[in-house]
Amino acid sequence: MIRTATPADVPALLALIRELAAYEKAPQEARATEEQLRDALFGERPAVFAHVAVDDTSGETVGCALWFLNFSTWRGVHGIYLEDLYVRPQARDAGHGRALLTELARLCVERGYERLEWSVLDWNEPAIGFYDALGARPQDGWTVYRLTDGALAELGGSGE
Repeated sequence: MIRTATPADVPALLALIRELAAYEKAPQEARATEEQLRDALFGERPAVFAHVAVDDTSGETVGCALWFLNFSTWRGVHGIYLEDLYVRPQARDAGHGRALLTELARLCVERGYERLEWSVLDWNEPAIGFYDALGARPQDGWTVYRLTDGALAELGGSGE
């Protein structure tokens, strides 16, 4: 079962985020707190959204998709950027990942969004194979850049 996350899902979402960070070999990077996640998802002006995959038999939350809106200046419409998609290893191959992506694609179609985008680590062959099988294609010629921590503080504090 796929459903929109509720405030009661925040502890499970945070656990899934931390599991994903460990899988991606960067557990130290997952520093979000329950309070931060609850505010981002359910605060006065939510800027991120989440869906959860719940096992039909056990009722356990086994996966999640966290996403936010982006905007294409070229197409003139919003799209969805999928920040995190994660399904626990023991629940994989049961259709949860596909169901989560299907729900996001459905939202795109329903709302007139023209893109559903995400990033995948180049070493994550199982995920790449899964995405390829869905018809998703890598965007060659683009490199992701990121400012964080000291570099972000330095640039942001420089007044430039």
